[in-house]
Amino acid sequence: MFGMRKKTEMPAREKALPGRGFAIPTADIHHVFGTPLKGPFADGVETAMFGLGCFWGAERKFWQVPGVVSTAVGYAAGFTPNPTYEEVCSGGTGHNEVVLVVFDPDRVSYETLLKTFWEAHDPTQGMRQGNDVGTKYRSGVYTFSDAQQAAALASKKVFGDGLAAAGFPAITTEVLAAPEFYYAEDYHQQYLSKIPNGYCGLGGTGVTCPVGTGVVA
Repeated sequence: MFGMRKKTEMPAREKALPGRGFAIPTADIHHVFGTPLKGPFADGVETAMFGLGCFWGAERKFWQVPGVVSTAVGYAAGFTPNPTYEEVCSGGTGHNEVVLVVFDPDRVSYETLLKTFWEAHDPTQGMRQGNDVGTKYRSGVYTFSDAQQAAALASKKVFGDGLAAAGFPAITTEVLAAPEFYYAEDYHQQYLSKIPNGYCGLGGTGVTCPVGTGVVA
């Protein structure tokens, strides 16, 4: 029980693992799209970032959205530079498992990505998602512009009202300016494309998130 409590509490910055000054190796090619994982991407695309539990299933939710041109899994919103998966799992880095989403705004709106995010998980659970427990499984929206921030907050309010009406507790999702993103190791990238029957711990609430909050990113 003590170990579980430790993993559900963010470490103090000064006590976080030291990490390293270089990026850990990752994949070169996106396993689904067959394009370079890190680009270059076409002019006009935009970037979003979400944390919603185990990033294997979370990434699949987004690469299936028409208009998304690339995805990658990694670590963000912690303290340790260039962490490894084992370090993040220890709870000693403060990082969240996140998905970096590259999308064409002419084909899919940021609000549609927010709808995908909210409906794909239960954002009321704090430092867990179902049976997956720890700070790395917390719900988070990490925004790249003032417009994204406004849209994320507006959708959080609307979806929170819908959850409350359905008897759920308050949303625990953090909405923050996008922190540095660290790519996860090769084998994590597009994991459920490589291992179609692999583990996916995501589960939504059954509550629908309306698109069209009046704020557009």
